[in-house]
Amino acid sequence: MPDAIPQTHHTEWHIWFDGSACPNPGRIGLGVLLVAPDGQRKEYSCITAQSGCNNEAELLALGMALEIARESGARRVLVQGDSDFAVRHVNGLDTTEVIRLREIILRTRGLMSCFTECRLAWIPRHRNQDADRLSRAALGLPVKPGLHPGLLRRRR
Repeated sequence: MPDAIPQTHHTEWHIWFDGSACPNPGRIGLGVLLVAPDGQRKEYSCITAQSGCNNEAELLALGMALEIARESGARRVLVQGDSDFAVRHVNGLDTTEVIRLREIILRTRGLMSCFTECRLAWIPRHRNQDADRLSRAALGLPVKPGLHPGLLRRRR
């Protein structure tokens, strides 16, 4: 049986984000995939001018995803990523003493408040392939083995 698709509002945008640091800490690549309510897909891949750790990369990717969604006119968004750190901290379920990360978390929460509805959810890595591919491409890295499009099959 195919994975169940959650019922969503017909004006909801679906967004996936991922950040990569290479090495860790090192250069930061960001990847974002937006899917508008009409099914139009937008992909973004960029490298930042700063360096940092993987958690910083994930938070920056989330912030970029929210900025792009806002600029695209989205009002209701479901944002998904495989970073437990980013999702837990931005949702207020965990805290950090690292000032640099706290500042990004607060800025990201501010971006979330710009939307009528903004849900942030953790998803497993295998369901975040496009954003991962985009974040790695920004750094000139190949797609991770086992995550090539078409290799993962739905459970039946």
